Amino acid sequence: MKIKSSILVNISKFEDIIKYKFKNKKFILEALTHSSYSNENKSYSFNERLEFLGDSVLGIVISDYLFQNEQDLPEGELTKLRANIVCEESLSDVAKEINLGKHILLGRGEEATGGRDRISILADAFEAVIAAIYLDGGVENAKEFILDHMESIIQDSIKGRIFRDYKTHLQEVVQSKGESVISYNLVEEIGPDHNKRFVMEVSLDDKALGRGEGKSKKEAEQSAAKQALRRMI
Repeated sequence: MKIKSSILVNISKFEDIIKYKFKNKKFILEALTHSSYSNENKSYSFNERLEFLGDSVLGIVISDYLFQNEQDLPEGELTKLRANIVCEESLSDVAKEINLGKHILLGRGEEATGGRDRISILADAFEAVIAAIYLDGGVENAKEFILDHMESIIQDSIKGRIFRDYKTHLQEVVQSKGESVISYNLVEEIGPDHNKRFVMEVSLDDKALGRGEGKSKKEAEQSAAKQALRRMI
């Protein structure tokens, strides 16, 4: 497939930002292609498979970094730290820093509804870019990209400046106000099986406090707890 000159210019500008030049432009093209664009341009492959791979590469790089550099922390604390660093919100923050949203190829409908700023789209594309670098240049280049662009989030998480275990925080707030029962309920499942989104609702003594969406039920629960905290604190 011949890549359009306008898209090659878009790729080149993004390469300048991330300071990595792809030998095979098809990897980064796929990483930057959202399913909505692929639906309108059938010859373009969208980035969900790369997202799957990038998630695993990201996980091993962050796990290795924490294992090597935080040797006094037990497994439970390392797990919490890693979850904080690789969560959807963290990834979307980094994606915004490298202006990833501007370079994603979106369909007209997704563009019109603010897709370039949507947390889930940004986080997914960031993981896809990681996979593209891994396939094009190997694990060391992927590792360099991750640690370079996520350094501030990693360090802030280690120092406790970022707290994104909203479920635990909500539980602590509720307990401080007296005995109450928190429950999480699945409200809706959105999308096909290979790209499903979950909507969860958190309730306090059967009173709904927040609702959140995520790629997994746990992620959606965290989002719901975050919304509940905003209402309570």
